[in-house]
Amino acid sequence: MGTFSTTERDGHLLIVTINRPEVMNALHPPASAELSEVFDEFAADPDLWVAIITGAGDRAFSAGNDLKYQAAGGDRSMMPATGFGGITRRFDLTKPLIAAVNGVAMGGGFEIALACDLIIAAENATFALPEVRVGLAALGGGVHRLPRTIGVKRAMGMILTGRHVSAREGYELGFVNEVVPEGQALAGARRWAEEILAVSPMSVRASKQAVHLGLEQGGVAAAEAIHYPAVAEMIASEDYIEGPRAFAEKRPPQWKGR
Repeated sequence: MGTFSTTERDGHLLIVTINRPEVMNALHPPASAELSEVFDEFAADPDLWVAIITGAGDRAFSAGNDLKYQAAGGDRSMMPATGFGGITRRFDLTKPLIAAVNGVAMGGGFEIALACDLIIAAENATFALPEVRVGLAALGGGVHRLPRTIGVKRAMGMILTGRHVSAREGYELGFVNEVVPEGQALAGARRWAEEILAVSPMSVRASKQAVHLGLEQGGVAAAEAIHYPAVAEMIASEDYIEGPRAFAEKRPPQWKGR
């Protein structure tokens, strides 16, 4: 157990909980540094295939940057290179991340969720990039990820006003994958994780990398033309042989993740 977060292993699944409920799970640089170490270990562990990130308590996923800590002149030197929450600038992670949003996801908290591959939101979840209201800008990836997720005009409607968006509207806009009853965000995220864990982990990593690196290219032809290391790893893996063999033998595949 960390100082600002907790972790739980369940087979190939890692559940990471931001544990600062007294400040609605807002993060200061020491908390981001701790989470960065957690995700470093997740990335390096061959037995961990999927991670869920959520917030302690029922009020907040994360209220974002701990502005009171910043206003009090708190030490900001510990901010990790991997960004807010240790994931907003982690561009090389091929294992899937699922955000289980159980309440407020504001500013950096929303940016953490946007850096995940799926967002499962409880009905009481609220999303916003309110930085413009306090003289800041959503530079933890929010201004870049949100328009790429829901389109420029709809993203601008949130970014330029800082307005709050409900879980249901987030689903309609397209950044929430599923809305679940209040208190069920983690259970919903686990259900999605189980579906991902049922398929080839090598294929999942190759697909995630191809999506993200492909989006960095100018178009489909350019995206098709570049080299994806995770695709090469998939083709060289035992799972690449096991999948077709299991299909031919009409049995469930036994994935090894290598």
